[in-house]
Amino acid sequence: MPQNAPQTYATALLTDRYELTMLQAALAAGTAHRGAVFEVFARRLPGGRRYGVIAGTDRVLDALEAFRFEDDDLEFLAAEGIVDDRTLAFLADYRFSGNVHGYREGEVFFPGSPILVVEGTFAEAVLLETVILSILNHDCAIAAAASRMAGAAGGRPLIEMGSRRTHEAAAVAAARAAYLCGFSSTSNLMAGRRYGVPTAGTAAHAFVLLHDSEKEAFRAQLDSQGLGTTLLVDTYDVAAAVRTAVEVAGDELGAVRIDSGDLAAVAVDVRRRLDEYGARRTGIVVTGDLDEFAIAALAAAPVDAYGVGTALATGSGHPTASLVYKLVARENAAGEMTPVAKRSVGKPSKGGRKWAYRRTENGRATGEIVTTAPVDGDDRPLLAELVRDGRVIGREPLDAARERHRSALTELPMEARSLSPGDPAVPTIFN
Repeated sequence: MPQNAPQTYATALLTDRYELTMLQAALAAGTAHRGAVFEVFARRLPGGRRYGVIAGTDRVLDALEAFRFEDDDLEFLAAEGIVDDRTLAFLADYRFSGNVHGYREGEVFFPGSPILVVEGTFAEAVLLETVILSILNHDCAIAAAASRMAGAAGGRPLIEMGSRRTHEAAAVAAARAAYLCGFSSTSNLMAGRRYGVPTAGTAAHAFVLLHDSEKEAFRAQLDSQGLGTTLLVDTYDVAAAVRTAVEVAGDELGAVRIDSGDLAAVAVDVRRRLDEYGARRTGIVVTGDLDEFAIAALAAAPVDAYGVGTALATGSGHPTASLVYKLVARENAAGEMTPVAKRSVGKPSKGGRKWAYRRTENGRATGEIVTTAPVDGDDRPLLAELVRDGRVIGREPLDAARERHRSALTELPMEARSLSPGDPAVPTIFN
């Protein structure tokens, strides 16, 4: 199956107008080609969550490679009078030639973690702000929600089903991020084709309603999909549907799905009925507006798998990871790199190019160490080289990121698993 297949469309106009007007002014001032370092970080974690999750890095690399101003893009910019001829000429030849370092996908992060470091000229790097943030803010938000849901599920399989609740392109990215963080499959076929995410799905209520009886609908699905399929049993009466399902399929039916009602109570009743009918190996899948809190509440119920849609695709109430892209160092008139930082009230940043390390004791993370100079020692480096001199060198298979996330979670203190709002599980220490 394909994994991390690069996107082929140009991404240069997936940006804000002021990126180009800043470029125009900097070109006129003679400062556009000064060296610059931008960093992506979160000042705080949304909703009092205990950790963030890196997702979307490989999609950023795809977007960076595709960041080109095509002839029709330039014609649009000229016709709208957005930038002048000098800027159009620069954009026509634009190719990012700098360096990018970043946290690997699946890794966790905390407030102040420099999860992406972009080094180049100001002109090169400033143009990437919007597309980088749009990808990372979305994917990291979905990943954080998915990670919390997977933890609440306690090892039971999770199916991503949120495509109908978000933008069609965002749905594919959401399925990828969910799989990275522990979901077992997705209903989205494009995510299966593009990224190799396993796909799942059987039938909706419309299929049952199409037929003259529930029995005919179940028989048609079984004839087509085999005994391993999942029959939807809450179109009419759940108790009658469970009985009909076993009558038609026998005790080898794969699973039944419940999509409404008091899911815990209904699951208990369905499990009892399945067992009475001899279908002890038939699983129970529950769906219907689930989030991490609902999943946790179902921990004691006889549920074998969860299908999650709206909450997953919208970040479970936090559709952005609150990431920002800030200039932290720039070349001065003497050709020396110097730290710079925003000082406004409520939105301060720390100047200087950063390095980051994870400190652990007895296998548990105790600190996120952020420094303005690389250091040697026992702390684990977190920034990996992703782009060198404009060439992408840091891609990796999605399964590697999935495994990294499993490993990263085992390193966190126990309080990181709490679903209640609180302080970050690991403090950020600036040196």
